[in-house]
Amino acid sequence: MSDADDNADIKAWLEAELEDTLDEDYELEISEPALSMELRKLYKQKRPSAIERKTYFRALLTLQAELIKLQDWVEHTGEKILVIFEGRDSAGKGGVIKRITQRLNPRVCRVVALTKPSEKERTQWYFQRYVPHLPAGGEIVLFDRSWYNRAGVERVMGFATPEQVEQFFQDVPEFERMLVRSGIRLIKYWFSITDEEQQLRFLMRIHDPLKQWKLSPMDLQSRVRWEQYTKAKEETFARTNIPEAPWYIVEGNDKKRARLNCIHHLLDQIPYQDIPHEPISLPDRVFNPDYDRATLPDELYVPSRY
Repeated sequence: MSDADDNADIKAWLEAELEDTLDEDYELEISEPALSMELRKLYKQKRPSAIERKTYFRALLTLQAELIKLQDWVEHTGEKILVIFEGRDSAGKGGVIKRITQRLNPRVCRVVALTKPSEKERTQWYFQRYVPHLPAGGEIVLFDRSWYNRAGVERVMGFATPEQVEQFFQDVPEFERMLVRSGIRLIKYWFSITDEEQQLRFLMRIHDPLKQWKLSPMDLQSRVRWEQYTKAKEETFARTNIPEAPWYIVEGNDKKRARLNCIHHLLDQIPYQDIPHEPISLPDRVFNPDYDRATLPDELYVPSRY
């Protein structure tokens, strides 16, 4: 076989791999048939100017390529990046986190999503359970919710006393200044959606069996207490928007644009550079003429059902 034939085979294989990758991307976006068609129509009516699918994926892949450059730079320089994602339930935090991490090395970029505190943790200094998850040198850490739970859900649902909330507001600016002084780049995002948009997203989750797990009793209570959450958000911005760690609000009604805007903005906050790499070449396979590959029993194999 000629080199030209080899190159053609490799090109065809690479194209097939890229198609598989795009299929995975589409899989993230496709709505399930179980979703009520009437509800889907209503949702589309609210999205008359939705970004074209091809435009969205082209922009997303470009941004994800830049995220890989950022990852290389963080690993090479030993930088410490901490990104906080906050916002109302169903505002799109998880969606953007998924797209940020999708092509990155989980050993470099990891997600922290803590459950409710244990009995022991409730007796500790409030910030104590978050500290072990802070980034070390060469790490990017994404907090899917953070210590701002105290200013939001804990406050609104009555899990924290007014005194504890006030203590939090007094402590958090200095705590974050300490993080920044230690060399951590701290970036805080708030995903903002309208009352009507949250209602639509909750309805879609209720009618989609694959998304019902995203709805908790606490999420449903957030609909009842919309105005209380709004007041809590406003005070949080007023008391914790400090120069060392400002808040950035992401308009989240359009999910795709929110993802692109957030990732683009995140990249703009960090002075990363291209890191030179040694050229990679595939070594020759070593063939041993005395080696015979063993035949494994059929029961070890997963049945080919598809």
